[in-house]
Amino acid sequence: MPRFIGILVSLFVLSCLPLTAQAASHKAEELRKADALTEFSPPETFLTGYFLADEMEPSFLFGTVADFARSLKCPTTWLIEDADRARLAAPAEAGAPLEYTLYLEADRPTGVTYYVFLDQSAMTPKQWIEWRKQFHKSKAEGEYGATRDRLEKAVAEGMRVGGELRFIMENGELAPGKSPEAALLTELSFAPSYDLKQGKKLSR
Repeated sequence: MPRFIGILVSLFVLSCLPLTAQAASHKAEELRKADALTEFSPPETFLTGYFLADEMEPSFLFGTVADFARSLKCPTTWLIEDADRARLAAPAEAGAPLEYTLYLEADRPTGVTYYVFLDQSAMTPKQWIEWRKQFHKSKAEGEYGATRDRLEKAVAEGMRVGGELRFIMENGELAPGKSPEAALLTELSFAPSYDLKQGKKLSR
C-alpha cells in the first residue's frame, strides 16, 4: 500500500508540472535548428504587458502576453533567434533597435505553431512610431499616427503595452488566411482587453 500511494503522489506531481517543462518534440527540434532558435526567458515587462495583433490598423489590445501563453493549453516555449540574442547581449548603442522578435512555440501532436511577437516593452507610443519612421519615412505619421494616439490613451488608462503579435506560423510556414487579430477573436477565442477605436477597457 505505501508503494501504491507513492506512485499516486508521483503521478500527481508530474501532472502539476508546467507545460513548458516537457521535452520538445522531434518536429519542434527540427524547426529550432533550421531557424537558429534557442530557448529564452522574456522580460517581465513584456510578459505582463498587453499586445497588439495587427500592424497597420489594430482594433484591440489583447493580453497579457503571459495570459495568452497560458491559454494555449499545450507545451509552450519562448524562443529567440541567435542573432537577436547576440544583439541583446552586446553593449547598448545610441539608436539601437528598441524591439526584437520572440517566438512562442506551441508544440502540439498535430504540429508546431509559432506565435511570432515583437517585444516592444521598452517603447512609449511616441518611440513606437519614431521607430517606424526609419522604415516608412514620411508615410509613418499617416499610417500609424492614429494608432499612436489611441495607444497613448490606452497607456494613460493603465494598459501598458508589451508588444505585438506579428505573425502566426504553422510548421515553419506562414499561416494562410486570417490576420493574427482575426485568429485571436475566432479560432483561438482569446478575448480582447481594450477597444482601441472606442477607447475603453473591455470586460473578459
